[in-house]
Amino acid sequence: QAQLVESGGGSVHAGDSLRLSCEASGSIFPRYAMAWFRQVRGQEREFVAAISSSGSGYKTEYGDSVKGRFTISRDDAKNTVYLQMKSLKHEDTAVYYCAATPGWSSPLRREYYFWGQGTQVTVSS
Repeated sequence: QAQLVESGGGSVHAGDSLRLSCEASGSIFPRYAMAWFRQVRGQEREFVAAISSSGSGYKTEYGDSVKGRFTISRDDAKNTVYLQMKSLKHEDTAVYYCAATPGWSSPLRREYYFWGQGTQVTVSS
């Protein structure tokens, strides 16, 4: 079982950058696909980005609203996945969640078994 802890959230201005981190417990992390989702209160949890395991070539995919601005990466030696966010917009304001699955990376929330507690990102316009 994996435990995920996000960090790096905060309050920034539009146009700023921010990097989120998610540290996972357990030695199984390198075999897991990882993802970031975000959620605004009262709305559905939205897919942001995903990265496959090394066995699948570290393939990445992104939600349409963040393509070209956000980058997902991972450091298997540190059991950590990152989300580099640039050119932040007010509409990026949300709670960001890290998720993990032993299966294939996917933009679908139901494919992920393990979730962090979330970290708040607030972008003021």
